[in-house]
Amino acid sequence: MKTRFKSLLLLAGVTTKLMAQTTGQITYEAMQKVDMSQMRVVINGQAVQPGSPDFPADIPDVRTFETKLLFAGNLGKEVREGGGMMIRTFVGGPGGPGGPGGPGGRGPRQNTNIQRPFEEQTFLDLSNRKYLTELSVKKEAETKVYRAEQPFLKTPEGWTESGQTKKIAGYVCKKATVPHRGETYTVWYTTELPFSYSPIRALIPPQGVVLAVEGGREAFKATKVDLKAAVSEKDIQPSAGAETVSSEQLNELRQKAMADFRSRMMEQMERN
Repeated sequence: MKTRFKSLLLLAGVTTKLMAQTTGQITYEAMQKVDMSQMRVVINGQAVQPGSPDFPADIPDVRTFETKLLFAGNLGKEVREGGGMMIRTFVGGPGGPGGPGGPGGRGPRQNTNIQRPFEEQTFLDLSNRKYLTELSVKKEAETKVYRAEQPFLKTPEGWTESGQTKKIAGYVCKKATVPHRGETYTVWYTTELPFSYSPIRALIPPQGVVLAVEGGREAFKATKVDLKAAVSEKDIQPSAGAETVSSEQLNELRQKAMADFRSRMMEQMERN
């Protein structure tokens, strides 16, 4: 029993040492289906719901983007490309379908990319298996920074190993299937990196890094694992002065910032 305990301590020490020495980044290509019921389209100051004849037919129902995990020592940070929101406006004009105003009398379309009314960053404490989510909310001339901690979720029930393996981004990965959100997801993960991580929080393996995961509504696949990338621990550390709140409070702050933003946008559209 003592020999086994010593072996476990030795293994934990080796893993911690490896984590302290490991630096790099994982780049994922990602695809997610857009929940059209959550889309907000305003035409001439009026909200148009999906399924309406006036709802634009050229809004894609799938979005693709790139996301990265940066890691150095025991710390990590998620970086998602994009993250802005698309504001689409129509200028009213004469005519019906085929007329100068376009379908339903709509005029020329204008697309504007704008940033969210808050900045959100996700850091990871890899040794203690925790997420640290920071929310920076700007109100007038002041910016407040809030932080909430959340432990890694447990490996979900129904996680089933298939026994199959394949290489992804140069790493041998094991295949597993798991029920999630009413369907079966396929997960490929490697144990050749000294920490655990998944681009989908709910689908983290008992030990290992997910390099590919696919379901009917979303998919992530690692295109590169770069252990030579220049990543400094100071660049992936959360802000020292952030106010600590609960996950529920952080979500309330996020929702309030979005509601205030939408209200301001509607007022501006009505004035125009």
